[in-house]
Formats: sequence, C-alpha cells, structure tokens
Amino acid sequence: MEVIISETKQKLGAVAAIRGAQIIQESIKKKGKATIIVATGASQFEMLNELIKKDIDWSKVTGFHLDEYIGMSVEHPASFRKYLKERFVDKVGLKSFYYINAESDPEKECERLKEIISKVQIDVAFIGIGENGHLAFNDPPADFETEEPYIVVNLDEDCRKQQMGEGWFKTLEVVPKQAISMSIKQILKSGSIICSVPDKRKAKAVKDAVSGIVAPQVPSSILQNHNATWVYLDKEAASFL
Repeated sequence: MEVIISETKQKLGAVAAIRGAQIIQESIKKKGKATIIVATGASQFEMLNELIKKDIDWSKVTGFHLDEYIGMSVEHPASFRKYLKERFVDKVGLKSFYYINAESDPEKECERLKEIISKVQIDVAFIGIGENGHLAFNDPPADFETEEPYIVVNLDEDCRKQQMGEGWFKTLEVVPKQAISMSIKQILKSGSIICSVPDKRKAKAVKDAVSGIVAPQVPSSILQNHNATWVYLDKEAASFL
C-alpha cells in the first residue's frame, strides 16, 4: 500500500486519475482491452471528473458496478446506477458496463453478476473508504472469507448516517437497510486498486485502515494486504496520520 497526500481534494482527484488512467492505458496496450470497477459517493466526484478527461480508448474498456441499494429505483436521486450513468458511463462511451439492479430479486442479481465477473480479470478498481471503515458496502465486521463476488449485506447505522449526511437522503428512516455489494475477496482480485478518500470526516477511518491491524472490524484495513494499492488523501483526510 502506498499513501499519497495532496493539499486539496481537487488535487487528490487529479493525481488519482492520472495513476488510474496509466493503468488502463497500459492494459489496453498490453491486452487490447481493460476491465475496471467503479465506485460512487461524494469521495469519487473529483477523481471521476478528471478520469473522463484522460486520453483513453473507452471503447476497449469494460466496467463493473461496485454496490447498490436494494429496492432502489434507477430514477431515485441516490441511485448509484443513476450516479454512474450520468457522471461516468454516458460521458466516456465504454465498451460495456455491468450495473447492479437490486430492485426486485437481489439473490438472482448476485448470481447473474457472478457469472459475468468470474470470467474476467479486473485491471483496476476505483474505490473509497467509508466513515465507518467500510469497503464498498461491506460494513464492520466485514466478511473476509466469502468467495462469492457479489453479496447481499445489511447496512449499519453509521453507514446509513453517512449516506444521509452526504445529502443523498432527507432522513435516516428512508435510507435503505440493505444493499448488494461486491465482496472483499472480489475487490482484492483487482490487479491494482485506486482508493480516493477526501475530507476530515474520514480521518479516523483512514488512520485505522492504513496503520491499524488488519481485521474485519476495520474492513478497509484489508487493503494493507494488497500489493498494488494506492491510497489518495487530501490534507484533511490525512490529518490523523
């Protein structure tokens, strides 16, 4: 794990996008294609804004969706499918993008995505870290052992409060209590991981993730065991280090 600290979240996004773009470009040059994982949330705004500007042949890139609320309509302002479609997919023209549709039958959707992702190698995952240390929607204590690539998870109160605090929901009561999430082991199968984490509210989670013990109680600490992870922080997120 390598930690890179920038003065502002804008600079964080810029340097994270440069590294991510290099990995994608190298994969296309080597294999003629690239496969990526893309996260959502406020932590990814600046990075995605910079990534879409890069000189990448997106027609050779396949993308996978990291997580989505169960029962969430694609029209809902908090829908991660809506977020990705509007902020990323429609702007770059990917070869294909596999969204998570958790509206009706989550278990069946996990099986559908398993069939697809089990046949590919992920070159780079673009992810963040939650205020409670979660990775994707794997809240503490996270399942470090499951081999299933996508799983149904329960969202703890801290996670749900974060979603409300970021402005996606008006009250805690309307924040969904379950989601489909890419599993920890599936994330770690990525050749490279670009982890973008801005803001002071993430400072404790960052400290625990990069310098604490590796344990399910701090899901993102597992990134210490991945040999090609770059964690990009702004000054505020790094303030406890």
